[in-house]
This record gives sequence, C-alpha cells and structure tokens, in this order.
Amino acid sequence: MLSDTSALVLFSGGQDSTTCLAWALDRFERVETVGFDYGQRHAVELECRMTILENLRGGEFPQWADRLGDDHMVPMKELAAISETAMTEDVEFETGRQGLPNTFVPGRNLLFFTYAATIAWRRGIRHLIGGMCETDYSGYPDCRDDTLKALQVTLNLGMDMRSVIHTPLMWLDKGQTFELAEDLGGQPFLNLIVENSHSCYRGERSQRHEWGYGCGACPACELRANGWRAFKASGR
Repeated sequence: MLSDTSALVLFSGGQDSTTCLAWALDRFERVETVGFDYGQRHAVELECRMTILENLRGGEFPQWADRLGDDHMVPMKELAAISETAMTEDVEFETGRQGLPNTFVPGRNLLFFTYAATIAWRRGIRHLIGGMCETDYSGYPDCRDDTLKALQVTLNLGMDMRSVIHTPLMWLDKGQTFELAEDLGGQPFLNLIVENSHSCYRGERSQRHEWGYGCGACPACELRANGWRAFKASGR
C-alpha cells in the first residue's frame, strides 16, 4: 500500500530541490529525501545537502523538523563514465549536440526518478517530487512537463503502482522560486538557501555573492544571479 501522506524528494542540495523539500514538508506528514552521487563535477553539493538537512532538523524550523524522515544516497558514478558532459568532466561550457548545452547529462532525470520510484515502492511512498522546470532552464529535454508526465505513466505501469510525480517549480522562473522559498519558510529559510544551497557547476564555494556561493560565470550561477535580482526588484 502506498501512503498518500508521505513523499520522497529528489534532493541535490541546490536552490530548486531545497525549495521543493520545503514545499513537500509543508504538505505531507512524512518526507524522505534521496540524493545521487553520479560523479558530478560539483560534488560539493552532496556536502551542502547534508548541511541543509541538519539545519531543517534543528530548532529553527519546528514546523518541519518532525516531518523530515530518512535520507537515501544512491551511487551512480557509472553515469559519469558514459555521459561525457561538462557536468561530469572539467571542460568549458558550450553548446553541444542538437543545440543543447554540454551540461546536459542524457537520461539523468529519467534515471533519478526510476531509482526514486524503486525506493518509494519499497518504503510505501506515493508522491515523488523533483525541482525540474521549463520556464527558466537550459533546454534539457528531461526537464519538460510532457517528459515527466510520460515517465509517471511508465513507472506506474512498470511497477504496478499509482505514484504521482510533482514538479512544483515547473512554471516558475528563478526569481519566483526565491519568492516561493520566502513564502514557505520566511527569512530564515531564504537565508538557509542563500548560505547553504549550491548551484554552481564548477563547485566553487570560495566566492560569496548576494545570492550565495559560486563562480558567478557558469550557466547555473548566471541563472541564480538573475533570479535573485528579479526577486529583489519585485520588492520582496
């Protein structure tokens, strides 16, 4: 039996997945998290995710602490060995095949949700949550709404279950994602995202900007910086 009161969040430690985690904690009685070590160039995000989880279990977020359940880590370094992308190798960021940025890791989100569904099946969890979006992204085809709706059907047929994939950020840009984070957890949660979440593809955490840590020049940093400026310009 799958529980309608529990959720499993794909949690990388980035801005988007941290916001999705708060979204889930606000709605479900029990929320578990899953991370993936796929040989990513910015593996520092795996350390950041643990810091965020520790903070959410601390005294600053009493509304969520008791709802946060187990964390799972899935080793997937074979993905780096076969993908040859700027997310898994120290190469410059550029446009690659079919006009896609070379940060696109083919099949990554499909695999993430498949592994997550396997964990959810075993744990009796119905709801799967990811931070993918179409509004403010790099054109990755596995972030599209149609892709994830089709994947939900495939997983349910293949595992004979009725899980639901949620993508709360699908139609939000980065500025609106900052707004949602503030709406969910106020200034303390917004501060947690700025200080402890990680977006930079280069894994840079020695340079502090008003929007957080990063190199300031990679595609992920540019998206986050532009989103922060839009968020502040909105008067929030």
